[in-house]
Amino acid sequence: MIVGVPRALLYYVYYPLWRRFFAELEVGCILSPPTNEAIMNAGARAVVDEACAPVKIAMGHVLALAPEVDYVLVPRFVSVEPRTYICPKLMGLPDMIRQSGQKMPPLLAPDIDMSKGYLGLARALMETSRCLEKGLWSTVRSFHHSLAEMRRIKHKLIAGLTPEEAFHGTNRRRKPGRRLRIAVLGHPYNVYDPLLSMNIVERLRAEGIDVITAEMLPLEHISLGLSQLRKKLFWSLSKMVLGAGLYFVNHAAEVDGIILLSSFGCGLESLVADLLERHARRQEFPFMQLTVDEHSGEAGLITRLEAFVETVEGRINNARNLSPHGDHELRHAGNP
Repeated sequence: MIVGVPRALLYYVYYPLWRRFFAELEVGCILSPPTNEAIMNAGARAVVDEACAPVKIAMGHVLALAPEVDYVLVPRFVSVEPRTYICPKLMGLPDMIRQSGQKMPPLLAPDIDMSKGYLGLARALMETSRCLEKGLWSTVRSFHHSLAEMRRIKHKLIAGLTPEEAFHGTNRRRKPGRRLRIAVLGHPYNVYDPLLSMNIVERLRAEGIDVITAEMLPLEHISLGLSQLRKKLFWSLSKMVLGAGLYFVNHAAEVDGIILLSSFGCGLESLVADLLERHARRQEFPFMQLTVDEHSGEAGLITRLEAFVETVEGRINNARNLSPHGDHELRHAGNP
């Protein structure tokens, strides 16, 4: 039996768990290739126009895997922590795929609903064991071992690797010394998808800029950022983005600026962008939002990135030139 894993959506969070889980059960696992124009166009043709670009890309990856596998893994993510939920479009993705009219292999689509506590997890494991024709005990044991793999990967992320680098064995590390550092925030499938993000992380790195993302922060820093909100945020992915952003805004020594990468038409990201921009403006902290979809062009992105980097550099240089006694003395220095 071979299961296909689409390189899209929550692949950028849970792939280490899935890979170890299937390996423990001795089930073959195939990963779709990195997103390219053909995958994105095929997905865009298969779903309604109102779907966001990440969902269209996910559909394209499912189509790319279809001829090669017995199942395609598309979990129905409802909740991954108590009283907090995942995007509604991700909840409905298995149904969108089944009703797309495309020829598809069967979906391995267990309901992941941790709002029901361990009962929700037990149901997901039971459903998975039936589909894979494996015993329930071996399925539970494999899942337990997979959690250890997630913890190992988290250490690599905190060391400065992107998910793709951590998943596939790249040994890149942050260079010593204080360089310009910019936070690139957003849902992981926006920030790390090479086509949708137009390789924004690598573009900045190529300019000698140190990039840090929400996934590279310890969870206690995310919690510290969220503690500034008056009300709890009920969306898991948005909590990561907003918590990281608020932490950076209030710890200005950590980064020199924030870029928020959003997909067009995402209501959750619109809320996060508004809240984060208000806090950044209040602290006079460099902030820029980039909105992308399947029609985004590289020329506009590069121009805006260059302008933002120049603004951040100018702000740093101005701060270095200020007198410790205030700009009044600086203006009159050498002019008694």
